Amino acid sequence: MPTKYIFCTGGVVSSVGKGVTAAAIGRILKARGIKVTIQKLDPYINVDPGTMSPYQHGEVYVTFDGAETDLDLGHYERFVNIDLTRASNFTTGQVYNSVIAQERRGDYLGATIQAIPHITNEIKNRIKHVGQLTEADVVIVEIGGTVGDIESQPFLEAIRQMRTDVGPENTIFIHVTFLPHIGATGELKTKPTQHSVRELRGLGIQPHVIVARSDYPTPAEVIDKIALFCDVEKRAVIPLLTTPYLYEVPLLVEDAGLGDFLAEALSLNGKPADLSGWRELVDRIKAPKAEITIAIVGKYVALHDAYMSVREALYHAGVANGTDVNVEWVYSGDLEKDKGWDRLEKVDGIVVPGGFGYRGVEGKVLAAQWARENKVPYLGLCLGLQVMCIDYARNVLKWENANSAEFDSATDYPVIDLMPDQKSVTDMGGTMRLGHYPCMLKPGTIAGDAYAEQEVKERHRHRFEVNNAFRDELEAAGLVFSGISPDSRLVEIAEIKGHPFMVGSQFHPEFQSRPNRPHPLFDAFIRAAVDCHGNGEKEPKVDGK
Repeated sequence: MPTKYIFCTGGVVSSVGKGVTAAAIGRILKARGIKVTIQKLDPYINVDPGTMSPYQHGEVYVTFDGAETDLDLGHYERFVNIDLTRASNFTTGQVYNSVIAQERRGDYLGATIQAIPHITNEIKNRIKHVGQLTEADVVIVEIGGTVGDIESQPFLEAIRQMRTDVGPENTIFIHVTFLPHIGATGELKTKPTQHSVRELRGLGIQPHVIVARSDYPTPAEVIDKIALFCDVEKRAVIPLLTTPYLYEVPLLVEDAGLGDFLAEALSLNGKPADLSGWRELVDRIKAPKAEITIAIVGKYVALHDAYMSVREALYHAGVANGTDVNVEWVYSGDLEKDKGWDRLEKVDGIVVPGGFGYRGVEGKVLAAQWARENKVPYLGLCLGLQVMCIDYARNVLKWENANSAEFDSATDYPVIDLMPDQKSVTDMGGTMRLGHYPCMLKPGTIAGDAYAEQEVKERHRHRFEVNNAFRDELEAAGLVFSGISPDSRLVEIAEIKGHPFMVGSQFHPEFQSRPNRPHPLFDAFIRAAVDCHGNGEKEPKVDGK
């Protein structure tokens, strides 16, 4: 069977939900026994999101093979339960970089390089490559941005050409739009969707399916109107009502008939859809449960998407432990100014996620100190491990100016230092320790018990590590390095002896958490937080903070 392609575009507004829709399509096709992979095309000129501000781009998601990618790849992996590669995300910057490099080598034999065919050919080659690489039956391709954006035009032209290249019987265009609600008349308006489809048709693309997002139920007459004016089958207009339950979206589009339509339109020889396990998951999510509160103490909390995978991993572990997780967002910079402590005192656990730069770091150190001294469950991720070690060095070993060399190059106690193989690196972007690496676990520790394995592989994104020059002294004082690299050169996990749960990982476990398979560290952390909540006792703040 030739590879089939499903192209997802967005219209009317940005952030309409293309990524979740693409992920949901992947889930309902996989439920039919169809092998799928998903790809995101990003129109911005940056080579990758690795150097982009989290406030603009949100989380940088890391694949197992070390690519810094768009956060939508997290949705894809969590919904479809697959491990994607660097081939599943590329940008305009990468495309132009590749074409210019080929021109410099003389590959084009002196031809004039143009958007068509050279840029569009490069885009098409990358789309076809991901299918060949994974041997997928169906490649789902999400085009970033909104129809009408000048930046996305080469991508739209490329997917228009794909229909001719691979055959119309092997391509489906899905357009995700938004139906605004006019409060004065109580109506859902279809005109923006009509204009968006007209714009798309002007580029040579006629959508086969329209997924109509709305915050209110979509009446039958509105579906009829969209079908008529946008020239699609009525059953191919899929109403998608906004739901508070992210993982319900595959069930909503499946129950609206999208899975059957796609299977028929693409002649997919799959089995009947089996979403029983997913329905059970959603039922568990919806079921009334006790609630705990977890603080995410971070630098970028003004944009929650900066910690998308962390938040989802907490929810996954909450479902597995029969509890709802309420997230309390705490800006670490406020703690430095003696603000926000009243909120921190009420939580059942603290997560300190990754970050770069010195702003807000001292607040993270204070949060780690407070969790340590008050026996509050703590999970540190990347920088969260490093600040845990800094607190321990300063306040247990009494090395007052202990710090990371990233933040204080003159410190007498650089307990966190630049990795040796990073010292000669000058370029930014894609040059950190990235991707999955093995970790050997120490039996009888919190981490060892959580994983119940001797060796695991986890995804990394960092330049700094625990300084080996201080490892012996830190361990002698009660800091346990419960996960190390196979060659013993790098600390992967640290924990504090005698604490209910104070664990930091140099890697990012959140990237491997799944809604129906929570990550072991998050699972163990939430169990400890539930116990903390049950005890109902938290001691006063340390040092009057």
